[in-house]
Amino acid sequence: MLLSKAAKGDRVNSEMKIVIVDDEAVNLMLLEVIVRQEGYDPRTFDNPSEAVAYLTLNKADLLITDFNMPQMNGIELLSRVKEIQPDIKSIMITANGEESVRVEAFEKGVNDFLIKPYSQTEVKLRIKNSHILRIEERSKEALKEREHEALRILSRTAEYKDPETGSHIARVAHYSKMLARLCGLDKTEQELIFYAAPLHDIGKVGIEDAVLLKPGKLDDDEFERMKKHSMIGYEILADAENPYLAAGAVIARSHHEKYNGRGYPFGLKGEDIPLFGRIVAIADVFDALTSIRPYKKAWSFEEAMELIIRERGEHFDPVLVDMFIANEVEIREIFVRFGAE
Repeated sequence: MLLSKAAKGDRVNSEMKIVIVDDEAVNLMLLEVIVRQEGYDPRTFDNPSEAVAYLTLNKADLLITDFNMPQMNGIELLSRVKEIQPDIKSIMITANGEESVRVEAFEKGVNDFLIKPYSQTEVKLRIKNSHILRIEERSKEALKEREHEALRILSRTAEYKDPETGSHIARVAHYSKMLARLCGLDKTEQELIFYAAPLHDIGKVGIEDAVLLKPGKLDDDEFERMKKHSMIGYEILADAENPYLAAGAVIARSHHEKYNGRGYPFGLKGEDIPLFGRIVAIADVFDALTSIRPYKKAWSFEEAMELIIRERGEHFDPVLVDMFIANEVEIREIFVRFGAE
């Protein structure tokens, strides 16, 4: 009776890929049958090392593993698998009385447990819960990707006024994320500046082409008009509830401030300038120097680095400059990977 639904050849559920690991053949077969009854097509292993090898090459959504295995226990297996696939969900099978094991497993990132002896209903419920959790995560990932897509489109707005900023905004995003990481900001803040930094010059949409694309040096009046792009960008993004747009507003308004207080639009000085603004100031200037513009040729990588050093404590935050210079190899990798204009 246990095999009936599987034997009928029910439609395979391909929405979740499941891997089952248990060194006991009977337990492994039982779990496989139950999982197949639910319409899934699992991959089964009686050797944890073989499961690791499989998961190194193949994506999976759920790992069901016994804890007590001679070659490698379930926690060790989960730790190795998490290194390969950090987002994989997991169910660990333990015996009654193994409370310490469950505590350690939770610390390693296990999502759920099956306690021996377990029933078919319990297995199905745990799998269903994992499936729901995975669907919810995928929905959130899809929503975030749509949000990031909208930000990328918005960031490209400036390209229609200044077509040479396409690669520039990509490199500025990567330089900024690197500096955020070196400052010790967490991954959420690193992602925030990565997607917000490309909005730094969005205010250029409000600057007339005669000024924005002038091949020569701007006169005093033209420069004053160009400087308005900082506040235009801020006004476009201000009051947004979206955290990326809110961060973009701060960056747009502050990335032309100088550490010595001689920047614009407010002449802020030192740490009165928001950290995101101080970070993007270095990323923006460095990349602008190494890019071709209507009014200048591209500087060499070395020449641009020398200017960043000279402006330490003047234009730029000295601590950030030290971090930037100390990571020249990574900067060059970004510079080469995203191509000089």
